[in-house]
Amino acid sequence: MPITSIHYFIVMIRSDKDRSINIRYSITGVGADQPPNEVFSIDPEKGKMYVTKPLDREERSSYHLRAHAVDMNGNQVEQPVDLYIFVIDMNDNRPEFKNQVYNGSVMEGSKPGTTVMTVTAHDADDITTSNGMVYYRILQQTPHSPIPNMFTINRETGDIVTVAAGLDRERVSQYTVIVEATDMEGNLNFGLSSTATAIISITDVNDNPPEFTQSTFSGEVLENSVNVVVANLTVMDKDEPRTPNWNAVYRIVSGDNGRHFTIRTNPETNDGMVTVVKPVDFEMNRAFMLTVVVSNQAPLAEGVQASLQYTAGVTISVKDVNEAPVFPDNPKMVRFEEGVPAGTIITTFAAKDPDTFMQQSIRYAKLADPANWLSINSSNGQITTTAVLDRESIYVKKNIYEATFLAADNGSPPASSTGTLQIYLIDVNDNAPSLVPREAQICERANANSINITAADADTDPNVGPFVFELPMHPSAIRRNWTVSRLNGDYARLSLRIQFLESGVYEVPISVSDSGNPPLSNRSIIKVKVCPCDEHGDCTAVGAVAAAGLGTGAIIAILICIIILLSMVLLFVVWMKRREKERQTKQLLIDPEDDVRDNILKYDEEGGGEEDQDYDLSQLQQPDSLEHIMTKPPGVRRVDERPVVPESQYPLRPVVPHPGDIGDFINEGLRAADNDPTAPPYDSLLVFDYEGSGSTAGSVSSLNSSSSGEQDYDYLNDWGPRFKKLADMYGGGNDD
Repeated sequence: MPITSIHYFIVMIRSDKDRSINIRYSITGVGADQPPNEVFSIDPEKGKMYVTKPLDREERSSYHLRAHAVDMNGNQVEQPVDLYIFVIDMNDNRPEFKNQVYNGSVMEGSKPGTTVMTVTAHDADDITTSNGMVYYRILQQTPHSPIPNMFTINRETGDIVTVAAGLDRERVSQYTVIVEATDMEGNLNFGLSSTATAIISITDVNDNPPEFTQSTFSGEVLENSVNVVVANLTVMDKDEPRTPNWNAVYRIVSGDNGRHFTIRTNPETNDGMVTVVKPVDFEMNRAFMLTVVVSNQAPLAEGVQASLQYTAGVTISVKDVNEAPVFPDNPKMVRFEEGVPAGTIITTFAAKDPDTFMQQSIRYAKLADPANWLSINSSNGQITTTAVLDRESIYVKKNIYEATFLAADNGSPPASSTGTLQIYLIDVNDNAPSLVPREAQICERANANSINITAADADTDPNVGPFVFELPMHPSAIRRNWTVSRLNGDYARLSLRIQFLESGVYEVPISVSDSGNPPLSNRSIIKVKVCPCDEHGDCTAVGAVAAAGLGTGAIIAILICIIILLSMVLLFVVWMKRREKERQTKQLLIDPEDDVRDNILKYDEEGGGEEDQDYDLSQLQQPDSLEHIMTKPPGVRRVDERPVVPESQYPLRPVVPHPGDIGDFINEGLRAADNDPTAPPYDSLLVFDYEGSGSTAGSVSSLNSSSSGEQDYDYLNDWGPRFKKLADMYGGGNDD
């Protein structure tokens, strides 16, 4: 129902009973007394129903109301009547595309009828009527190549498909198509329309094989070079760059039997880089003729033939360089017996020059010879010994001695190489065995206690064990006191032959022989300590001392010396403690109240007595400034400057002093005062004026002691030598 005006009559409700009684009509439901309210209204007396607000089918397409009839008292006179109101659609909405721009793709060379993409538009009007039926069409295609209408669209579904062959990405890589959607079943006169843009990308297929830009390429390489680019191959491919359809793959199909070269692809330029991966030898090959083919990572599209320019020839020239001499056997091993004399020719360690087309000479030199046993002929490489070869040397490892030699040619520039000579030294019996151990101990009485002995030999088999151990015939006391018995090929047992041997240290000579050819012998001395043993067969402490060679008298003397030394230390400690105790208990001989150290008082100004009260003390004080001095009348003045230095630290008086410390205390204070630059009189320039003709002060000689009483000063004699003078003056009485 197309309703747009206000208060539009739609239906009338009437009861058959309104002829006899007055009836009131009303409606309820959504649109009447429920939201949205008052869309519909009814005349309560006549029953006419009206639309009071505009209706929008897209918001609500139908309403369900109930009509009521009651008398004047509100009593229901009729059953409620259901009213169904349907809003009739009108074409008031345009079709709307879901997207303004659509993106799609299709492979180049696709056949007609290939679906590219689908565009969709929606119309809010009733789709069951022509108001909501949308049809599509293509308005424009850009570019118009190869024809203006390469695509078409299904007018009902919106599917865009190809209608012609000839899609070529290399010619046109993208198309822009304008699509229009119209309702009213596409009626352009009555329908509403809208447009959208479809962008169609043409995807690449490998329909263009790579082609060499030229049929032959060339390059050069220095012999023995590795991982060097020697030639650059260029190709052209029309497919999309940096894709498998464009990326080139190079292969060498002939001319490189030794696999000296490989071709790597430059990912940016697609060029082929011919690279040496195995050294080439100018003397073996002066040039290489390679045949190279190129293809793509992706196979060619169906029906596309390979180009005739997919093969090319590559010529690689090899340039000769001066190569280092080569030792055929490196390392070279020779076998010699040790002990060969100096001047013996060991071998000829010669190198070959691989540069057969150059006339060059080789010189030899010694590079490393740890023991300095060898020399080499600089012209022919003959090696001669300069010292005796010793297998037991520290420079020989596992019977092998190594030396390194240098071979250099006279090419430009010169080239050199090194070679290692290994000399395997065969052992000869040149080392006599030595006895092990060299010291041992045994009990003084014959029992199961014995000494196991063996031998050490620097040689190797068969010039070592089994060993033969023997006691010498002279002196005869050796065989009389000792015996040697064989245990096995390497060990023997030394034991006492007699029942008792006095404790002490004995040097027992033993002769040891090896099994070399001829055998070597050595007479060794083993020091055996014979000592008394306990029940376990171990030497006792006294026995060990006795075995060291000290008699009973010597042991007693040592013990007496130790006792005397300990006694002296004890007496010294007792004397020190007693002296310290006396120092602590000794008291002063005078009353503490009369101690002069406690009666030293400090006064600011002493004054001059009753007769000198009018004395001007300012005459003795330092003026504030030099100006004051210069303006005063002539008189006695002293200009004195106090040094600006840290004040000295005077010694502190002990809390409980000792009489013996008084002199030290006074001396330390005097020394500090003499060395104190801050104590007056100051060490500076003193300036005096004219003294004058008189003084108000009396003579110092008129001063005398005011004490008339007698006092005993004999205690000054106990104060030490520093107070001896005072003791003589006052303690001795009147000598006059």
